[in-house]
Amino acid sequence: MTSHAGAFTADPSLRRRIADATLSLTAGGEPFAGREVVVAQRDHRFLFGCTGGDLVPPRADDGGSPGDPAVPQDERLAGRFLDLFNFTTLPFYWGRFEPERGRPETERMLKLAHWFRDRGLLVKGHPLAWHTVSADWLMELPNDAIAREQVARIKREMTDFAGVVDMWDVINEVVIMPIFDKYDNGITRICREMGRIPMIRMVFEAAREADPTATLLLNDFDMSAAYECLIEGVLEAGIRIDVLGLQSHMHQGYWGEEKTLAVIDRFARYGLPIHFTETTIVSGHLMPEEIVDLNDYQVPEWPSTPEGEARQADEISRHYRTLLSHAAVEASTYWGFQDGGWLGAPGGFVHADGTPKPAYDALHSLIKGEWWLPPTTLVTDDDGRVRFSGFLGDYEVSAAGRSATFTLDAAGEAAAEVAL
Repeated sequence: MTSHAGAFTADPSLRRRIADATLSLTAGGEPFAGREVVVAQRDHRFLFGCTGGDLVPPRADDGGSPGDPAVPQDERLAGRFLDLFNFTTLPFYWGRFEPERGRPETERMLKLAHWFRDRGLLVKGHPLAWHTVSADWLMELPNDAIAREQVARIKREMTDFAGVVDMWDVINEVVIMPIFDKYDNGITRICREMGRIPMIRMVFEAAREADPTATLLLNDFDMSAAYECLIEGVLEAGIRIDVLGLQSHMHQGYWGEEKTLAVIDRFARYGLPIHFTETTIVSGHLMPEEIVDLNDYQVPEWPSTPEGEARQADEISRHYRTLLSHAAVEASTYWGFQDGGWLGAPGGFVHADGTPKPAYDALHSLIKGEWWLPPTTLVTDDDGRVRFSGFLGDYEVSAAGRSATFTLDAAGEAAAEVAL
């Protein structure tokens, strides 16, 4: 063969993400021999995600002005987001999605979900069942009615958003759910009465019935043995879970490679794909270690600092390299694109004014640099073949005014046949 491109060999731990491809090209049924072609990557198979709801101006009752649109309006900010991520998580917190019983914000959220889908992003909904930010009106109902409303809510959202939102955090933070004591709420009430595993069975069965093709996650922040015991109980009960969600908020300090890999190994033993569903790494001072519930830390200001931004950029690069080095991890969602969001923390990839931080440039240099095949000119051999190496994902090949797409979905030696 006369052409070869791509040299993703600097980090051996990432070989499981790379295909050494032989592309056989034909035109009119004949080998496309001795011709220049351009091969370019169009998307990653790995899901690089971030919360997308914070790109939208707040509603009037959240501090915005009447008539605020349901889709991003800051083109500069949105452009930076879209240039980095192929996956987004949108907020479906029941208390905000349906603050008044029977009046869900379906139309508004559908518009936002379509906006992302139209731009090529996979969209996940978070969460369908959770004891925090739950609907206050549930408190007026007896427990059996709350359970019926929870099931109905799941079926409604998954039916209304089918084909647009195809992945869901079905239930969030069940380890703490029945013993949550910050305030009374309907979801804790029914989980306490039913038990964790029956609660999980109820919501997953409802979700599976509503959209059998959707990808369904069990998600938690508790990385202790309690989550492992819960997962084991769920699997032993025959409840089908598609993906395990692991949260990794690092407001109190970077986990480091050793801890991160140890956590992944503990949960990978169940044989399920792993998504790091919520990650934050701050660029200001660290939250005190004695804080148990991150929501309890309230400060007037939490500024980003030059030293913190350099540290954040380094730690984000190391974190993503660690995730991609483990075969069980298929996705990572960062929790907050812009500084000052959740907890007021300086955890974003951009400052509050939308200007990029070093962390943005660091991750971009990986996703669209080191781990990306740019348009590359190759020459086919006598049989119409070219060879190249690339990260798993979607590609386009073009020549003589014609083009075609193909996918590399398995690491190692790969072959694809493409007709131009």
